[in-house]
Amino acid sequence: MGGIGISIYGIFLSFLFAFWVMTPAYVPNSAAAVFGGGRPIDGGRTWRDGRRMLGDGKTWRGLIGGVLVGILIGMLQILAEPYLGISVLTPSVVVCLAVGALLGDMAKSFVKRRLNKTRGEEWLIADQYDLVIGAFVLLLVFNTALVFLTITPMVLIGILILTPLLHRGANIIGYLIGVKDVPW
Repeated sequence: MGGIGISIYGIFLSFLFAFWVMTPAYVPNSAAAVFGGGRPIDGGRTWRDGRRMLGDGKTWRGLIGGVLVGILIGMLQILAEPYLGISVLTPSVVVCLAVGALLGDMAKSFVKRRLNKTRGEEWLIADQYDLVIGAFVLLLVFNTALVFLTITPMVLIGILILTPLLHRGANIIGYLIGVKDVPW
């Protein structure tokens, strides 16, 4: 019985750690929706297929606001880490997570436009994991060691399970408070 308790506790800690590490990547997407509006990043330009590059949903205000909020939350986490007995986040890691999350979202929007999907149209899996892929790509480029030393298989499983749950929950809240047009 003790082995089951330890393994459940270990799984719980891995999921909690996954949430902690990914918070600077989870926050920017919601913050971008709150701060969004204004001038689109693509400036209204179209790609060679005649479709918008990103669309009206990707704005400079949303990008800057989302990244800054993600960095602010990450910096607060860095300040809290000594009290929690952990030391995983650094300013460069936080920036990679926040910027990477929104770059992943923009890359997904670019592909979405190429597939003739409309703004707000649900695209399962891509809508949930774009931020994770973007964050991990930047981390792999700028801090490879962090990925391989801290993202254990159980932490990765935690990220893969928590991300769609948190994404859906945040989108429902955003829809209910009027900052998102659709609850997905």
